[in-house]
Amino acid sequence: MKAIALTLAIALAAPGVANAQNATSYASALADNARPAADKARDTARKPGELLNFAKVKRGQKVVDYIMGGGYLTRVLAAAVGPTGKVYGYQPSEFISFRAAYGTEQDAVSGAYKNVVPLRPSIGAFSVPEPVDLIITVQNYHDLHLSMAPKGTADFVNAGLFKMLKPGGTLVVVDHAAAAGAGTSVANTLHRIEPSYARAEIEKVGFVFDGELKSWANPADPRTAIVFDAGIRGKTDQFAYRFKKPK
Repeated sequence: MKAIALTLAIALAAPGVANAQNATSYASALADNARPAADKARDTARKPGELLNFAKVKRGQKVVDYIMGGGYLTRVLAAAVGPTGKVYGYQPSEFISFRAAYGTEQDAVSGAYKNVVPLRPSIGAFSVPEPVDLIITVQNYHDLHLSMAPKGTADFVNAGLFKMLKPGGTLVVVDHAAAAGAGTSVANTLHRIEPSYARAEIEKVGFVFDGELKSWANPADPRTAIVFDAGIRGKTDQFAYRFKKPK
């Protein structure tokens, strides 16, 4: 309930009927009965209402959850865009090969939501059958720089995401922050990436920076520990950037 109240407060802080309608939609999405209790228990830390508001999610939109993981965000997005919207839940085949449960989890989400379209090609072959309004990737951008990824993967993927979006469409990237100067050097070991490096890399393919959300900023995180470390897990310093594809 705290997460829902926070969502309403954030969205209603801006003027206009549209904001009120969005706030109601976000609150309903978070309260959706199809969301597992375990997911709702994570809302305080993951702040999905704030993310929906930052991404300007609307009913009826076509959205991509890029590298959906266990499907936490996919479920939220599916409820938020509603039955007239659509969510492409993308799970790379490489990830499923590494952990079979990613495939099972994807199946569970698409089975629970009729407006979720599951996709699982390789990272190099991913595409969507129609232009979309929004692409969101959370805690996964650094994966494009893992040692298993061929050189240039991030540039290739960013260009592909740019092409998938409608003119004026939005890309939102949230990830664990690495220390200044780290670039991509700790992507494989700490699962982090330097925020300024990620931003420059994304802008390079034509995206225009459109805003930042600091809800997950944590100055107390030294950014030197792996994100799965018990002392920092769930409390990492994270950046959230919004980009636009020019019209």
